[in-house]
Amino acid sequence: MSTATEAKSKSIWGGGISPFNVSWGKMFMWFFLVSDAFTFSTLLVAYGTMRHRFTDIWPAPGDVFTHFPFIHGHVPLAYVGLMTFILIMSSVTMVLAVDAGHQRNHKSVAMWMGLTIVGGLMFLGSQAWEWYHFIHGSKEGTYILADGRFARTDDYEPGKLFFWHNHQKTVVEGAEAEKLKASAVRNIKGANMTENEYGNTPLFANFFFFITGFHGFHVFSGVVINIIIFINVLNGVYKRRGHYEQVEKSGLYWHFVDLVWVFVFTFFYLV
Repeated sequence: MSTATEAKSKSIWGGGISPFNVSWGKMFMWFFLVSDAFTFSTLLVAYGTMRHRFTDIWPAPGDVFTHFPFIHGHVPLAYVGLMTFILIMSSVTMVLAVDAGHQRNHKSVAMWMGLTIVGGLMFLGSQAWEWYHFIHGSKEGTYILADGRFARTDDYEPGKLFFWHNHQKTVVEGAEAEKLKASAVRNIKGANMTENEYGNTPLFANFFFFITGFHGFHVFSGVVINIIIFINVLNGVYKRRGHYEQVEKSGLYWHFVDLVWVFVFTFFYLV
């Protein structure tokens, strides 16, 4: 090794200088995101394990998440699809905010950050709406018969009972349906941590509340962080500093939250 090369190596690795030209803030953000990715991975692996173990009695998400505002009837997974689109678009606006920061375009940073916050709030509101319908359930709920079967009702098809086995639906209606309702040993409406009307396993609701709630908390935290940064942008804090690195660090977190939701959407709702 030449003297010049050796001197350069010592100056880089001798401390005080980042060999990859990355600030400590970005580096620690990456450390946090990697550790958080392990947490979400563990939750999704646990969900997949339980779903595979209880395949016969596990509800099909397409039969549970069917509500859509102002639409009468079932629209399976349409609303959660809209939520996903909103969150992905908020990631696009965050990219534009970071790019505007690199160009030192103060007004564009403020505009795109504001739109990112709006997208995050829309997603949180949509998730609250979805939680409400999941917890509230249908008007009649599910009847548990003496033989242990679950007979579900449908707000849009009154007078009918639906039996599910291996995701195959059997319909009973008329006098036979009323007779089964009268002989039911229990009636469950909505979902909570101990039981739910969507199937005879509480695990489905438990995973739903924990995984989507944990992710929703991340989105909420990201919105709060973005609001703080947005206020700083409006006050010219980063303009006076001469850089918008804080926007970029917040963008890393926001993109991570969006990417995690893509996995949650795929494994929890689609598979």
